[in-house]
Amino acid sequence: MGSDIAAEEIAKAAKAAFEESQLLPTAIRIDALAKIKQQLEANKTEILAANKQDMEAAQVEVDAGRISNAMMKRLDLGKGDKWDSMLKGVQDVADLPDPTGVVSYASQLDDDLELYRVSCPIGVLLVIFEARPEVVVNIAALAIKSGNAAILKGGKESNHTTHLLAKAISQGLAQTSLPSTYIQAIQTRAEVSALLDLDRYIDLVIPRGGNSLVKAIQNSTRIPVMGHADGLCHVYLDESADRKKAVRVVVDSKTDYPSACNSAETLIVHTSLLNTVWREVAQALLAADVHLLCDSHTLSALVSLPNVPERFSSHVHSSTESSYSIEHLDLVISVIALPSLHSAIQFINSHSSHHTDSIITESEHAASAFCRGVDSAGTFVNASTRFADGFRYGFGTEVGISTGRIHARGPVGLEGLVIYKYVMRSKAERGHIVGEFGVGEGKKSFKHAAIATTSVPF
Repeated sequence: MGSDIAAEEIAKAAKAAFEESQLLPTAIRIDALAKIKQQLEANKTEILAANKQDMEAAQVEVDAGRISNAMMKRLDLGKGDKWDSMLKGVQDVADLPDPTGVVSYASQLDDDLELYRVSCPIGVLLVIFEARPEVVVNIAALAIKSGNAAILKGGKESNHTTHLLAKAISQGLAQTSLPSTYIQAIQTRAEVSALLDLDRYIDLVIPRGGNSLVKAIQNSTRIPVMGHADGLCHVYLDESADRKKAVRVVVDSKTDYPSACNSAETLIVHTSLLNTVWREVAQALLAADVHLLCDSHTLSALVSLPNVPERFSSHVHSSTESSYSIEHLDLVISVIALPSLHSAIQFINSHSSHHTDSIITESEHAASAFCRGVDSAGTFVNASTRFADGFRYGFGTEVGISTGRIHARGPVGLEGLVIYKYVMRSKAERGHIVGEFGVGEGKKSFKHAAIATTSVPF
């Protein structure tokens, strides 16, 4: 009962903060992002020390078999340019145009009667994620810039890191006129369960994590859910595929960040390439320490090589039917040979999670057919599936990848966090009433004349 009451207070506070913020100018939100970035920079040493603590605890869990090595890798905020990219994402979001108040439709219905369709924030977001602590900052930046309040829940594996990141965000907000409860962080599963019942206050749930997390949330709430359950991405080597492109794109799609949701999990090879391009791609993957789960055709093509590739015995295995429904999130890729572009499209549509799929081809016809025929949020030509990312798309960062059929699909940036409202204004002396319009004597007809504008003039 206590957690239910606490959760309701959190949700009420978020809704109140959202409503209070709607009359604040855009400059306030931009200033808030600058203040948050400063606080993150000032607390970098402490935050990364906490992240190291989380990583050490996660290693114990990996050794005990309670969490995967892929999940542990996602925790590491100090790896490569991850920290700098997180901060750059905040600045990039601040520099993007304000997504709210944009007119996408404007019409003069009658003399002195105007109608505008105007973008506006969704409201209160509940974002639940596993492992990646930088998501706290990504979501906060996008929520603030798009005018949404947010409640954030990270995985227990990153508790120390997310606590300090949330603290830095709160310290930044405290230096602005935005409400202190605009971005809130929660810690327990009990709070999440209680919040999922509060559709009166929370407008959208965004889960970022594994299939079990997303499915559990989708089955536990009446609140709309935006997200994806799996990242089953494919690369298809078309019969006209260029060898060098095939090697570069396939290897990058699999090895650049194997535990990411946009990493390739299945490679489809046109049967005409089995003794040519496939062999080169396979050897490049093996050289990159990738394990291959091959169907009989792709396996036979490797077995018959004059010189068996290094790592063949340890890294090449026969696939099973289930191999093509697994999100490996590791240096493993399932491989199958198919006889045509049409069969490849059918295979992808029946096995993929509709995230991102790529074709390697020199044929304009094949490229066009693939992009139109594959029913995924992203369809690429001669490009790595790893490009499916809000930062790389120029969104600054992203709240996640949506594979559903709602208003946002693919990497969700600022535009995916706004909806719209209709604004009507009468400037007539006596106002306007519907009873004046219709068919017959003395009735007025609608003009429906387009108004050229991108903003509401009042």
